[in-house]
Amino acid sequence: MTNTPSDQPLKQVNQRGAARLAAVQALYQMDVGGTGVLEIVAEYEEHRLGKELDGDTYLRADASWFRSIVAGVVRDQRKLDPLIGSALQDDWALSRLDSTVRAILRAGTFEILERKDVPVPVIVTEYVEIAKAFFQDEEPKLVNAVLDRIAKQVRGEQRK
Repeated sequence: MTNTPSDQPLKQVNQRGAARLAAVQALYQMDVGGTGVLEIVAEYEEHRLGKELDGDTYLRADASWFRSIVAGVVRDQRKLDPLIGSALQDDWALSRLDSTVRAILRAGTFEILERKDVPVPVIVTEYVEIAKAFFQDEEPKLVNAVLDRIAKQVRGEQRK
């Protein structure tokens, strides 16, 4: 007897990955709309993480991971932005990047700096995949290159 897809257990959602995606969305919303960190975290935890909103069902996410990323990026933005800026090509300023790309790079850089328990390849891959969810062209490559440079500078390693 062969297993059909319905016979196999459903793969559990990567709750940290879902938290990363939600954090990028929240950071984008904060950047564009000027929403404060406490308000945005409360909104996501109450109405979005693992919930249905306007006909869309959001993935279950690790709420503490989500909070850590959003609060950490806001707290450390003055440290993160120069690091990201130094990893960009000479003729690019962080302010020239799309708000979503900035949110992805800030969240990824925060994790590289603060979450030493998470391997660099995991962090970079997760944020490249998030970039691919929003962009089809050069942006995922940019995210990959910038986060690799930052990881090499900060941790002395890069994605293999």
